[in-house]
Amino acid sequence: MADLKRQLGLLDATMINVGTIIASAIFIVPSTIALQLHATLPAILVWVVGGVVSMLGALSLAELGAALPETGGGFVYLARAYGPTWGFLYGWANGAVINPASIAAIAVGFAGYLTVFVPLSPAGIKAVAIGAILLLTVLNSLGVRAGARTQNVLTLLKIGILVALIVVGFGLPGGSPANFRPLWPAQSVSGLIGPFGVAMVAALWAYDGWVEATYVAGEVRDPGRILPRAIMLSTLIAIVLYTLVTVAYAYVLSPGKMAASPLVASDAASVTLGAAGAQLVAVAIMISTLGADNGIVLTSARIPYAMARDGRLPRWLGGVHPRFLTPVPSLAVQALISCLLTLSGTYDQLFTYVIFTEFLFYALICGAVIRLRVVEPELPRPYRTWGYPVTPVVFIAFAAWLVRNTVLERPRDALVGTAILLLGLPVYWIWRRRED
Repeated sequence: MADLKRQLGLLDATMINVGTIIASAIFIVPSTIALQLHATLPAILVWVVGGVVSMLGALSLAELGAALPETGGGFVYLARAYGPTWGFLYGWANGAVINPASIAAIAVGFAGYLTVFVPLSPAGIKAVAIGAILLLTVLNSLGVRAGARTQNVLTLLKIGILVALIVVGFGLPGGSPANFRPLWPAQSVSGLIGPFGVAMVAALWAYDGWVEATYVAGEVRDPGRILPRAIMLSTLIAIVLYTLVTVAYAYVLSPGKMAASPLVASDAASVTLGAAGAQLVAVAIMISTLGADNGIVLTSARIPYAMARDGRLPRWLGGVHPRFLTPVPSLAVQALISCLLTLSGTYDQLFTYVIFTEFLFYALICGAVIRLRVVEPELPRPYRTWGYPVTPVVFIAFAAWLVRNTVLERPRDALVGTAILLLGLPVYWIWRRRED
């Protein structure tokens, strides 16, 4: 049976992460944050703190990626640290639910913004979304280099557009330093803790994606050196862009107008560029969502592939095309599930129910850094987590808080999400018994 080949360099791995981190959130979420905090400095601080927390997770993940440079990411780390059941549950949640639902939701978002230029009915939006999913799947089936080049181009384009929005915001007439007021809200610091926490949840979801490059670790050249650099560099790029874009929005609109604007990027660009600004943002979101979807299609199919290679799923899912050296069966099944979710319209519900488990698994992954240091001290570690053990412990604390907050604020979603996650257990036990 053919195997995947190490073909990806530092630029490829970095752009995979940046491209999946930066999707549509930065064009929308600043409004949600402003609605909670009503002032410029706390709104900026949310992005900085959220970025620092994400960097703590990235620093921890980098050690695992360098020490265990195998395709599958968290599936590999959790199985190694806690046993195969935890690895399977991670693969079940991400490979069967979260990633296909994400692909469907982002593709529908892409098609929705296409309506700015081309009138589409609801059925037409679904058709375009399915077409995008199939196109990206075929592209990534033709070789990891083809998918990586597409990711590099789309991600560099979206970075360029975000930089343009920052430059335009400060460089063209329409903005004013006076719009930064109020710099700080009237309530006390203690009264700000609750709203700041709600805003932090939105920011942390926006930073989600720094894990993606580890899914293709088995295809990265010199992973012990490249993976840690790519993981940390991509997170740093996202922090800088998110913070500067938020400052630019506030400079043009003011916190009050940001809070009242569900399409904050479009409204900010309209102030400085007029009607052309709204179209520019629509193009930016289309490029951004397409790049994010390409990154998820490219990387997430490697999870069921790795599970199949490990004997946790049917062997044929671990197949590799002999010419293109890509996991075509896994890519095809992923596309099928994503297209069915797009047609059914259930992707948003599934995503809402299960996404909180992402940070549960992130906490376990950071815990795996500590556990493997204890039980496998001899494991070669080309990179060791900076600030260990404080770095993973602090991230675990934040992830636990986020999961707890979700359970308290959305108990029904958390309950349904937990039930969906636990459905993986009978699947695992049945398959394990069949293999035995």
